[in-house]
Amino acid sequence: MTQLLTSTNKVSYRALTPELELMGQVNVTTETEFDNAKFTCRDVRVHYGSLEALHGIDMNIQDNGVTALIGPSGCGKSSFLRVFNRMNDTITGARVSGEVLMDGQDIYSNDIDPVLLRARVGMVFQKPNPFPKSIYDNVAYGPRIHGLAETRVELDGIVETSLRKGGLWEEVKDRLDDPGTGLSGGQQQRLVIARAIAVDPEVILMDEPASALDPIATAKLEVLIDELKENYCIVIVTHSMAQAARISQKTAFFHMGDLVEYGETAKIFSNPEDKRTQDYITGRTG
Repeated sequence: MTQLLTSTNKVSYRALTPELELMGQVNVTTETEFDNAKFTCRDVRVHYGSLEALHGIDMNIQDNGVTALIGPSGCGKSSFLRVFNRMNDTITGARVSGEVLMDGQDIYSNDIDPVLLRARVGMVFQKPNPFPKSIYDNVAYGPRIHGLAETRVELDGIVETSLRKGGLWEEVKDRLDDPGTGLSGGQQQRLVIARAIAVDPEVILMDEPASALDPIATAKLEVLIDELKENYCIVIVTHSMAQAARISQKTAFFHMGDLVEYGETAKIFSNPEDKRTQDYITGRTG
């Protein structure tokens, strides 16, 4: 029987890197405690064949807010992001170990259907990927296959609500039959977000969603993320320090597969505990 991910727990867990701490390379242990933890990760490791890309990550992800994952290329932040919707399962040779709890339930349990999990945990990629369908059918696709609407009127309502939440309705309401691929890059990314929202997820994962957008489209996307955080758990990978500082409440800095530092964004950017974090956010390393 497939488990439902519905319970809510208060979680307190110390995010440690024992080996580095013993070597004197970590100045402080990071304790993150809040009543609304959506995910709890304990000793999470990701392997690609014999390569260990993540080395025992321990952290909590808050609900109803934005958590930014930062760090140099190849540090493991995208691998960690994919842990939350089991997208690493789709990569040949990849395996995940440790414990990942969503609302207190193990999402890697044999009882959890990854397809149903991914309806609860949506994902937005670097490059907008609208389906080669109309704007309407892009948003309606998920509700149709999951049976979320019994009538066309209900489906119309889901499409409109999702496009409104995605900040796109006013721009496309008179051309819903036009192809989604005909929209601008920024509009396509908001369409993809609307498509993810349409199946009523609890979490939205974003892997560098603004990397292919111009500054104006990026600004609109950031406004949208700020609005969405009131109702969704959002985890975003970004290479832009300014973006992480603007839109997130929590920030995690990864380096060479380790979680170096995790805490309130304002503190991470103004008074980091670890020199490696300081060097990265100030541009000394990258």
